[in-house]
Order: sequence, then structure tokens, then C-alpha cells
Amino acid sequence: QKDGADQAAVLILFAGDPRATELPEDARVLITHRTPRMRSHSGQMAFPGGHIDAADGGPVGAALREAWEETGLERERVTPLAVMPSLTTAGGRRRAVRPVLAYSADPGSPYVASPVETDDVFFAPVTELLAPENRLDVGFFGFTGPAFWVNDYLVWGFTGVLLDVLFDAAGWATPYDPTVVPLRRALKRSRNGERHF
Repeated sequence: QKDGADQAAVLILFAGDPRATELPEDARVLITHRTPRMRSHSGQMAFPGGHIDAADGGPVGAALREAWEETGLERERVTPLAVMPSLTTAGGRRRAVRPVLAYSADPGSPYVASPVETDDVFFAPVTELLAPENRLDVGFFGFTGPAFWVNDYLVWGFTGVLLDVLFDAAGWATPYDPTVVPLRRALKRSRNGERHF
């Protein structure tokens, strides 16, 4: 692994009415809940993804392979749209991650294909994520970042930041209460099952 190289990729898969010219009512994004027993990022909400292997041919191949392994999403159902700039995750295991933005008109029914890695896989409705009552900022140890409530899960950190950036770029974001909620308190209310906070 050479310095500065991408180490991992995630798939940000949107689905919804392909004829829509504005945010479609059925717009949704694929999210997973990492099994709380995992060694890293346990209990966190995440996009499907993982390490870029040499055989993947790059971040798109890796993101599609990982999505298949974690959620059963068939790659022929997916249209990659863009490879976003590499981002570095926080925490002890800092990794250079390349987000892959993609769309599917018919994603099928993704499911928990790898129970060791994930214990929930679902499409989160974009209108629900954008609702002011489901948006917040969380803070801990000097970090403040965007977060979202969906299905009683708290989507924050790397995944929350990516959603926030994409919603802003698409012009979908709406105002919400900017009061910073302590992360520990928000996680206690959630069903994430995260540790170490």
C-alpha cells in the first residue's frame, strides 16, 4: 500500500423515481448497521464498503463487491455516477476512503448477507432523513458534526457527514435546530449499541 493511496471504498446508493426532475417522494439511500460485536466501528451506521483489493480494479469495483457481500445488492442493478474525493476516517484506524456515488432504478431487496458484519440493512427515505425533527448536530471531545435519526438509529460520524454534504450539494437540505447534542446522550437514546462513548 503506497502512501496516499485509497485504502477503502463505500457505496452511496440512491434509489427513486428515475423520471423525477426534483427530489422524488420515494428517494431513498442504502444504509447498514454494523454488528455491535465488530472490532472496529461496532454498532455504527454505515454505507456498504470496505478494503480495496487489487482484484477490484479500483474503488468502484471494491464498493460494488462489498455491497454484494454485505447486502446482496447485485452489481448489474447499479449505475455508478461519480467517485468522490478521498476522505480520511477519524479514530484509531484512520483509513483513506473513496466514496462512490451510485443510482439504481430497481435495487431489488437488499438484505443482511453477512451477519458477522451487519445486522440490519435498509433503505432510509431521504424525506425522513431531511425532516427537521430527525436532524441534529452531535458533539464529543471537541468534535461537532451532523447526524440523523432513522428507525431509532443515530447516523453520525463519517456517514452523517457524507449525507450532509450530498444533501447540501443537491440543494435538498432544510433548516433544523442547530443546538449541539452530546453524542453520549444521543447514542443512549438510539438502538445503535455502540461502545466506547
